[in-house]
Amino acid sequence: MTLSRTRLLIAAALLSVPAAVSAHRMWLLPSGTLFSGTDSWVTVDSAISNDLFYPDHFPGRIEQVKVWQPDGTPGRIQNGATGRYRSVFDVALDKPGTWKIGTEMSGVMGSFKIDGVEKRVGGRGGPPPAMAGQSGRPAAGTPPLTVADIPANATDVQLTETWSRNEIFVTAGAPTTTVLKTTGKGLEFAPITHPDGLVAGETARFRFLVDGKPAPNLKVTLVPGGKRYRDAEGARELTTGADGVLAIEWPAAGMYWLNATLTDSHATLPRATQRRMSYSTTLEVMTP
Repeated sequence: MTLSRTRLLIAAALLSVPAAVSAHRMWLLPSGTLFSGTDSWVTVDSAISNDLFYPDHFPGRIEQVKVWQPDGTPGRIQNGATGRYRSVFDVALDKPGTWKIGTEMSGVMGSFKIDGVEKRVGGRGGPPPAMAGQSGRPAAGTPPLTVADIPANATDVQLTETWSRNEIFVTAGAPTTTVLKTTGKGLEFAPITHPDGLVAGETARFRFLVDGKPAPNLKVTLVPGGKRYRDAEGARELTTGADGVLAIEWPAAGMYWLNATLTDSHATLPRATQRRMSYSTTLEVMTP
């Protein structure tokens, strides 16, 4: 299994763990979110760690990162590097407006049985069922099984479709909204208050959508950065209203990690019976 594939599977596996109790969180941390002019650069750290935003576990994968310019067209990252605990890259903000930077991943996770032996799909990997030994243990270095590898006589097929978005927003000059448009697919962030216009002591309103429709009663976790230097994590568990809108009053300036997860039965992939979705973003709150 390639290193990139390994990271993707770890990301999908994290979808199954509620944000409030997850030991490891995936995050993107920009050097800032508001810049003047069109000659600025933003540097972004990417990692999976215990404490936000302190890299201590695994680096993020640069090859999975996409950039959307203010007009919605693709941009690019520059000066990328991956270390032991974090990756880092730059984006030249050479056009005015709001940029989006992040990852979008989808896949399938689960298991099935052949002659009573369990096989994993999209997980630990292993040879096709016809090549597996009596124990069913995967051979070292073999790619993970896919839905296409499930034979017709398989039993106890349990598959979950996974969707994951992890993105940040950075503005050069005046904020714009083109990159805030949603696709109508999966769990999405549709902010009413611009994500680069957050101020301590004020209330922001964010809408969440599932397949283009408001997501009522969605559980959202908000965690301030800097937990390494506090006794308590300071996480807040919030819930969207009937219109899918979440109201947040910011207690203090700083960087915040926001995460929402949702599981439903509206899977679109063949043989999958449920869908597990996750959305994460890092938001910067400024002083008044």
